[in-house]
Amino acid sequence: MTPEEKSVIRDQIIEMFDHAYGSYMKYAYPADELMPLSCRGRVRGQEPNRGDIDDSLGKFSLTLIDTLDTLVVLNKLDEFEDAVRKAVTDVRLDNDVVVSVFETNIRVLGGLLGAHVMADLLRQSGGRMQWYHDELLHMAKDLGHRLLPAFNTTSGLPYPKVNLRYGVLNPLSRTGTESDTCTACAGTMILEFAALSRLSGDSVFEEHARKALDVLWERRQRGSDLVGTVINIHNGEWIRRDSGVGAGIDSYYEYLMKAYILLGDNVFLERFNIHYIAIMKYISQPPLLLNVHMHNPTVSVRSWMDSLLAFFPGLQVLRGDLKPAIETHEMLYQVTKQHKFLPEAFTTEFRVHWGQHLLRPEFAESTYYLYKATGDPYYLRVGQSIVEKLNAYARVPCGFAAVQDVRTGTHEDRMDSFFLAEMFKYLYLLFSEKNQVPIDIDDYIFTTEAHLLPVSLSITQPPCQGNSTETVPLSQQEDLFTHSCPSTETLFPNNPSFAKTIRDSYKYLTGVGRAFHPLPVREIELPLHDNGMEPVEFLKSMGISLTPLNEIIARDTGSQKEHKGVYRVRLVAEVSQSPEEEEVVPHVVQLISPPFLGRTVLTAGPAKFGMDLSKQEHAVKGSIVKTFPYTACGPIDNALELKGRIALALRGDCMFAVKARRLQDAGAIGVIFIDHHEGSNSDETPLFQMVGDGDSTEDITLPLVFLFSREGAVLTAALEEHHNVDVLLLPKERQLGHDKTEKTVGVNIKLRLAEEGEVEEEAAKGPTLELVLAKEDVLLKEEEELKGEQNSQWQSCTKATVNDRTEQCSVDSSLTPNSNSGPDRNP
Repeated sequence: MTPEEKSVIRDQIIEMFDHAYGSYMKYAYPADELMPLSCRGRVRGQEPNRGDIDDSLGKFSLTLIDTLDTLVVLNKLDEFEDAVRKAVTDVRLDNDVVVSVFETNIRVLGGLLGAHVMADLLRQSGGRMQWYHDELLHMAKDLGHRLLPAFNTTSGLPYPKVNLRYGVLNPLSRTGTESDTCTACAGTMILEFAALSRLSGDSVFEEHARKALDVLWERRQRGSDLVGTVINIHNGEWIRRDSGVGAGIDSYYEYLMKAYILLGDNVFLERFNIHYIAIMKYISQPPLLLNVHMHNPTVSVRSWMDSLLAFFPGLQVLRGDLKPAIETHEMLYQVTKQHKFLPEAFTTEFRVHWGQHLLRPEFAESTYYLYKATGDPYYLRVGQSIVEKLNAYARVPCGFAAVQDVRTGTHEDRMDSFFLAEMFKYLYLLFSEKNQVPIDIDDYIFTTEAHLLPVSLSITQPPCQGNSTETVPLSQQEDLFTHSCPSTETLFPNNPSFAKTIRDSYKYLTGVGRAFHPLPVREIELPLHDNGMEPVEFLKSMGISLTPLNEIIARDTGSQKEHKGVYRVRLVAEVSQSPEEEEVVPHVVQLISPPFLGRTVLTAGPAKFGMDLSKQEHAVKGSIVKTFPYTACGPIDNALELKGRIALALRGDCMFAVKARRLQDAGAIGVIFIDHHEGSNSDETPLFQMVGDGDSTEDITLPLVFLFSREGAVLTAALEEHHNVDVLLLPKERQLGHDKTEKTVGVNIKLRLAEEGEVEEEAAKGPTLELVLAKEDVLLKEEEELKGEQNSQWQSCTKATVNDRTEQCSVDSSLTPNSNSGPDRNP
């Protein structure tokens, strides 16, 4: 890439930043965030509650604070000085608001500290900011003291939420009932808290952050050296034992490595290295990064990856482990080429699992690190594609809007503060030479929110007394780079083809960019001569390509059967009707009081627990009442009003079963849950069955249904306008005034091995699967797995009827892009 090209892209990035930041300042400030589709600010309490996502908002001009040091990196020093004056004058930190400790730490405390460091540097240079007298540092210390009550636990792990004015245990705090937190939430405090201690001279912050890291280290699984995703803050027991490098854990590993860089404390490097060896042994299967069970790490616990793990190649660059960083980054790049952006979650077959893209910066971050490590212009082209796709698919008249679903390109009315804090920093630095940045970027470490803290802190500000951690001897054999700064000549020889050779093996990983030519030795095809949509769609959803049997027979007369070392395994699929109780039946909420009179019908999803409406002779009828609190995760304040009524409750903050029990105890006769993800609807999002919390749900006997956001908005608007609204809860096929549709038929697919020739004799009896495999060791492995699982069944959740669209159910309603498994940054 020529200097002229880089200059053009750099100017383009600055223009994009001006558009995003200017829109926030024009339409949103002093609100926390910009709503780019509505062209107004998002003020907490004035917009529909989004559950945990809103815990980032504290009425402290979040986007302004988060963006301050980005203004310096982009050489916008006039704007920086003006923004600092606004922050000092306008921002209040004593608001009666419950906020996420994690998000407030990385975004607001980190933003204040990074901006203070920049302001102090400019003041010392003698030109600007001569009026500045550490006001941002004083604000940071004030905020630090407001976060400290969260650490008032027996274990030392912090509460996940805190009230900025009243702390945690104060009767006015409206928080403190939480018992769990995510690993990243507790383990991502040390950079900001240690920097605050060393800049202010108050050791209490670093002490608490170190204690939380000590607890996580002590609670690791000693056999695997892995940690889980969610931990009990009172007794240190693991609540969720899945382990990976994505949501819920990501920045814990990042902060161990970076705490060593920032503070020079060997104990953090030693802990990181022990974890890293475990990660590379169990989780990293290049180019994939899987989730495993921390106590049994050879078992993969899910078939999808989340977008937050895109930061990990950048961390591997800091570790000096470039080959797996290149491999995983290339896989992520292939996924972005297939879907325009990195979906919030995608399967190991690179299909969309959750379609959201929240303008997350982690992929750009790793691209920046890899370019700085390698100098390979390939990564400039990757950065250029990020810039072009943001402009083409996310830009709107009032800023940039998150993408609700990468498959449809629909937008969501949100522009999170991290977009300005991180994305533009990494993109600008990627295309800039050192002399085009007003600071020496190598003198700073990036926090997880890309705020800049000086690495000189370990020398100029030694640790406060008592803030040292005992060195733990390595239990694993150290590798070559444990305590060294890796030589780029050793790791990355002066050979332009080195990185390209690594990337090329993943070039067509997702199939994008080439015509499809079946390779019998390397690819699997399962032909079906069946016209039923159920097995076809089911197998497609598993990533299996399908071809009509007659086409295969015609094609197989050619060269495919001539490959040496290839033979055929035939699998017979027996199609049978599923037991009725296993069917997933769409439900409806039908408004029957005037003026609706049954004409308004809202498609709803059922639950796997509670009353089974499909087995009831009559629908459940009742008047609807909003619960208070709306999430129904705390004591129900309007229990008297709910008695004998159907409760409306918002999804989020706790499990469906927890809400259902509270509302059942309050006397409700049914519950309608409404999705908190703005814009979700049953036309674009597959229905799913709500599941319990893992414990017995036999005590829950009332009917439960789930409405997506758009349908829920219709219901709540009707309630606001008419105050008394009666509804029926019933299966869709039994709604009033609706002719019965053809009964749905579920399908079980049972597979068994058949001898050569047997399929031809029995082919007329049912659909046939033909599998072409290489005659290698992998076949033996699959045969062993098949024998061990010969009693298992594949059951399709997909159902098709004559009159209804195809709908897919989910086996886990609790796993959503914004579930309660972690902070908003960690879906």
